[in-house]
This record gives sequence, structure tokens and C-alpha cells, in this order.
Amino acid sequence: MSDENNTPENGEINHGNIAPIAIQEEMKNCYLDYAMSVIIGRALPDVRDGLKPVHRRALYAMYSLNNYHNKPFLKSARVVGDVIGKYHPHGDSAVYNTLVRMAQDFSMRYVLVDGQGNFGSIDGDAAAAMRYTEIRMKKLSEEMLRDLDKDTVDWQPNYDDSLKEPKVLPTKVPNLLVNGSSGIAVGMATNIPPHNLTEIMSALTELIDNRDMTVNELMKHIPGPDFPTAGSIHGTEGIKSAYHTGRGIIQIRAKVDIEVYGKQERERIVITELPYQVNKAKLIEKIADLVNNKDIEGISDIRDESSREGIRVVIDLKKGEIASVIVNRLYKATQLQVSFGIIFLSISNGSPKVMNLKEMLECFIDHRREVVIRRTVFELKKAKERAHILEGLKVAVENIDEVVEIVKKSEGPADAKAKLISRFSLSEIQSQAILDMRLQRLTGLERDKIIADYEAIMKEIARLEEILGSEDLIRGIIKTEFQEINENYGDERRTAIVAKADEIQIEDLVKNEDVLVTITHKGYIKRMTMDTYRTQKRGGKGVKGASNADEDFFTDIFTANTHSTILFFTNRGSVFSKKVYNIPEGTRTAKGRNIANLIPVPPGDKIKEIMCIPPEDEREGKYLMFATEKGLVKKSALTDYNNIKQSGLRAIKVQDGDSVCSVRVSDGTKDVLLCSTSGKIIRFDESDARPMGRVSQGVKGINIDDDERIIGMELIDDSVEILSITENGYGKRTAASQYRKQTRGGKGILAMRLTDKNGEIKQIKPVSDKDDLMVITDKGQVVRTKISGISLMGRATQGVRIIKLKEGESVVSVEKIVDPDDDGIDDSTSEE
Repeated sequence: MSDENNTPENGEINHGNIAPIAIQEEMKNCYLDYAMSVIIGRALPDVRDGLKPVHRRALYAMYSLNNYHNKPFLKSARVVGDVIGKYHPHGDSAVYNTLVRMAQDFSMRYVLVDGQGNFGSIDGDAAAAMRYTEIRMKKLSEEMLRDLDKDTVDWQPNYDDSLKEPKVLPTKVPNLLVNGSSGIAVGMATNIPPHNLTEIMSALTELIDNRDMTVNELMKHIPGPDFPTAGSIHGTEGIKSAYHTGRGIIQIRAKVDIEVYGKQERERIVITELPYQVNKAKLIEKIADLVNNKDIEGISDIRDESSREGIRVVIDLKKGEIASVIVNRLYKATQLQVSFGIIFLSISNGSPKVMNLKEMLECFIDHRREVVIRRTVFELKKAKERAHILEGLKVAVENIDEVVEIVKKSEGPADAKAKLISRFSLSEIQSQAILDMRLQRLTGLERDKIIADYEAIMKEIARLEEILGSEDLIRGIIKTEFQEINENYGDERRTAIVAKADEIQIEDLVKNEDVLVTITHKGYIKRMTMDTYRTQKRGGKGVKGASNADEDFFTDIFTANTHSTILFFTNRGSVFSKKVYNIPEGTRTAKGRNIANLIPVPPGDKIKEIMCIPPEDEREGKYLMFATEKGLVKKSALTDYNNIKQSGLRAIKVQDGDSVCSVRVSDGTKDVLLCSTSGKIIRFDESDARPMGRVSQGVKGINIDDDERIIGMELIDDSVEILSITENGYGKRTAASQYRKQTRGGKGILAMRLTDKNGEIKQIKPVSDKDDLMVITDKGQVVRTKISGISLMGRATQGVRIIKLKEGESVVSVEKIVDPDDDGIDDSTSEE
């Protein structure tokens, strides 16, 4: 077997035309060629017709098949076959997916393809195979191809040079903006949202006459995108940025309604519109996952009640839940709110370019101007050709006898043509038209019609020439066409635009009001309106609070605003944070919700203190003052507790055998008041306790015996009175000035004379005459009374009865209510 690559005996190789090349240069050039092919020929739309090559070829194939809106449907496979066989040598699935998307009313703001069959759904269901579905053009699509046969655009050979295809469509519709586009090329991407056709046409009409319009002036006509699935855009800053610079980010929200249903008047959330390109089925699945994982609580059921009438997703809430709070949690955690990054990138003059709103509109106007001029030139050319023929026919009918005689005496067609040309100075085209003329054209009426046609065509030529000579007339034609498109296809805006672009603030949607927050011995919490308990006289029996059927009872009550932040402190020194509106609302007799379902309280810990704290911007210079049952106190900066995670934070280091009994917010200028179970009180200057780190255990506040414990701490000055309450329902008011200041760590002085009748001190409170008092017993009884109705007494007295207790019943908690809404006094002492 011979070797065709034998080398000469001297070993030298003749390279001939082979030239060395650097591989990195070759790879660079090849990659750049590939990149430009993707950018220009696949991924980015043309600024003029707003179409990528595959969309343009699909519409042109339908146009070539006469697949018009008023003609019968064709199988999708037929159109796909023509597209990939003649113009787009790629996979059939890619072409079919393009046709499917152009037929989906939830994908396209203005549908371009009329589909018959299953073309998918907003739930992400795939379309049926192309052999089952049928399509035809929408009437709007035909406006994009109108005048294509009048040399209005340039043409190019198809992939195998066997056919011609248009480089761009002579569209009357500004498709790039009204339907938008998205695509990822090499090193760049485009994401153009759809807009309202009526608004775009209004802006274009104004811009034609005034090319000096600013983007802000255009935005008076085009306030923002308009999505096929409606929804709402929250924030105009992203729109302004996109329209001015070509780039911006907008927030799109679903449309959510809140309905009340049932005898218990529970609330439900109803979703009727979705953000653009959000899959409804996946959205519902995500919400269900959040509920199952307890990331979002308060939802009892989720149903998809959507039909051909529209979208309807129903989310039922549990009793006492606030729908607006759940909605905003869903906005943050699901695709009920999505971000849409706008990039106005398209192909302009053969190159990719990011343009602002005005530049895109100007490009479309320039395209329409070119189409109108080229169409007019084409029509003028055809008119002149027709006039040229009619001019010859006119000569013939005016000299009909002589023409007939010349034809009769001619040896053949060529001889006749030559004689006619010679006799009447005609062109070959004119003489041939005369020879091709039927005998019926020689009748009187037909002769008159030829004369009339000639006069009409000359008027048409004059009109066309006038158009070409006048920019005003060209602009007028463009405006008229824009108005026709608007009248025939324009519609109302679907997507609402909310001007403010703030971060979601749940507080804005929650009623601002004061409420009562209660916590029970077994860890159940709820909030109630302030008028749940009526005011009673001192000594009243009270009304029933939470049911004590399971021997549970209140251990604390707290007043707060729905917008406030509440800190939950445990007896072992942990702290958790919740907004008041996140606490479920309940009735007076409702049990509430277990705190374990709201915050992750460690096993063995109990909530000891719940309290409001100032907003973050008001916490500088403020402190948290802690007191433990062993008499230790600790002061830490409130700002150390700004960032409390869901899992909580270590608030204070607590020794074994000790526990937190009180926590208060301080401004550093008050006096600390500690009270023990033995009836001793110590008062010392807050400055005696220096600020310490968050995890420190503090310093000694009062010196107590081993069998004693601290029942409370308050921060006071001489302007207040100290209310002391015992476990048997006795209490009294004492002026704060009667408790002299001492050195921190002392034994304290007598606060109240304790006997078997009144029992141990249960709680102390700084009060004034304008306050109301709420007292809770371990049997669930609650009484609300005026502080002014309690006697002002000295330190060493035992107090007066504040609440009548049954046998074995005792006071467990006391809370004052400042500036109550109910200023009247209800004499009723009946028990419910």
C-alpha cells in the first residue's frame, strides 16, 4: 500500500499554501463570530419590528401560506415544517415553542397567533404536540406584514440561498414595546416588558410632531409597563430609571382581595391576578410548603378555584388572624411579589445597543418613515408604469382605425409592433399592450374607461409625488396609520401603578391601636381590644377572663400598640422579639395561642416579662435594667438588643437557682426600686449600676435572706406613687418620696405591713391618679378599676381590699392601663 504523504529523501516538507496560525487568535476569531451570530441572528430582537429571527420567520411562513385570520386554521406542524425547511434550520421544538408562546394570552400582551387546541396554561402545563394543534395569524399580526410586497424592506437569502426572506417586517405595530422581549445572548441580555398599545400610540403620535420631547414628557403618555396578567407595579423609581437609562428594576405584585366569610367572620385572602411569568401551580405549592414548615402560620386552607372566567386562588385564615399581615408575609416569601429587571437592549443598525424610551420610539418612527417612503416610491413606480401603458392605449383608441389598419397589413406581431412604434412614437411596452388589447376594449364605453383610467392614474402620480416631496405629508400618513392601529386594537391598561416604592411595611396595613396582650401560666398568649374589660369600682368581683377549665390562669398582662415591638424575656435570661400584630387576636374567653408556636422558648424556660421597646432610631442612650429573684441588677445598652434572631438572644447571664423577675427600659436618670416578698423596698440611684455587657450577670441590688426573693423592680422618681398589691387582693398607694434613697446592696426599708390577712406582696407598680388598674387572679378573674379609687397611705399600713377573692383564690398579676379610652365607671359587679 503506497503512502500518499511520503516526504522527500532529504526530509524537507513542502508546505505549499499552508500558513502557520496562532491557536489563541483562531479561537478568539471563531468565538467572536459565534458570539455575533447568537447576538444578531438568534437572541436579540430588532428595534424596528421587535422580533427575533425565529419569530419573524414564523410570521413570514404563515404569511406565505396565506394563513390569515379570516382563513381556515392550519396544523401547527405544517407551519413548523415550512419554517425549519425554508428559513430556520433549527429544531422543530424550538420553532413550535415560539408559536405556542405567541398564542398564549398570559405570555403576550397582544397575542400574535390564533391558536386552536391546547396551548398550555399559566400553571406551567405544556402545550399539546404540534400535530394536534392548529394556528393562524391574528389580525394584528397581519398589520406587521402589511405592504411587505411593496419593496418596503430589504430582503436576504435564506440559509441555503434558495429563497428570499425579509430582514425586518414593515410593521405598523410597535411590537418591541407592546409585547416586550427577553433573551440571553453572549455577554449580554435583554428584558423588555410589555406595554399598553394605546399609551404607546399616544406617545408616538406626539413624538412625530415634536422630536424635542423629553422622556419625562413621554412618561405622561406611558406611565409604565402593562403586563398581560395585570397585577400591580409598586414603585416608579425603577420605571423612571429604565425609561431614562435603559436599565431599571421594578416590583410586581399580585392583586389580592380580602374577604370576610362565615358566621365567625373569618378572613380569607383571594388572589385574582398574578405577577408576569409567575407559575400559579408552583406559587400554590410554595405557599403550602411555607405553611407545612410553619414558616408562615395562620393559614387553614388553600384552594385553586380558577376557571375560564379568570384566576381565583383562595387562602382561608384561622380565626383571629390578620389577613393584611399574612399577605405581606406572602409578598416577602413567595412570588406574589417579584422583581423584574428591565434592560432595553435590541439590535439597531446591525449592532446591539441599550436605548432609553425615547430612542426606541424614535427608531420605530424612523422605520415607519422609511416604510412609507419606500411604499410610496413603489406605488409611484407602478403608477407610472400603468400610466405609460394607458398612455399608449389612449393613443390607440384615439387612432383606432389607423391602428387596426396597421395591424391588418402587418406580416406578423413583430412587424406590427415595429410599425406602431414608428408611426405613433410608442415604446415597445406600449405597442405590445396595444397588440395584447382585446377587441372589447374598442367599444365606446371601454374607450372612455381607458381615458378615465389614464386621468385617474395621473392624479395618483401627482399625489404620490407630492407625498415624496413633503415631510409634513409623510408625518401625516404615519400619524393616521398610528391612529387606525390604536382605534382597531387599543385597549385599557391592565396593570396598576403605585407611585411609592418603599420596602414592604406591614405596619402600614395594620390598624394602629392600643391592645391588651395576656399570657397564661401554661404559656398561651393573645391580644384583645382595650374595651374588652369594663371599668369597675374598687372591690368589684370582676369578669371572667380566659377559661380555666384546664386549670390554666393568667400570669401577665401587658398594654401595647399594634405597631410596637415586644420583647419576651424568659426566667433563664433569653430574649425573643415579636411585633404586636403578629400575636393572634382573641376574645375575652378565648384561650389564645401557645407561645411555643410563636417563638422557640427553650425547654424548661418560662416567659417572665413582656414589654414594649422604642423604635430602633430612638434606642440610643437607653438601657435595659434587669433584676433577678436573688436581688441582682444589671444595666445594658438597649442597642445591644437590636438584632434579635428568630431563635432568640442571650439577654443576661443567670446563675443556677436564680431567675429573672423584672426587666425595664431606662433612660439612665431614674431611681431603681426593688421589693422583696418580706415587704422590704430599697431605692437607689440608677447610676450606681454601671452599664455592663449583654451576657454579664450584674451586681447586687439588695441584700435579702435566703428564704426571700425579689417580686419586682421599677424605675421611678418622686413624681409617682407606688402601688403595692398583695396576694390576697389588698393594696395601697404610697408617695414615692416616702422611700428614701439608699446605697445599692443595702437591706431596704419597710414597704407594707404584711399579715395573714393580706398575705405576701405580689407586685409593685408606679402609678398616678389618671391610671386604671387591671388585676388578674389564678382562677382567671379579671377586674379593672381606677387608681384614684385606691387609698393613699403610708409605708407601714396593710392596705385596703382591691378585689374580692373566692376561697383558695389569689392574685397572680397586676397591670396598669395609662389613659384608658373608657373614662366612665361601670357600677356593675356582675360576673359572667
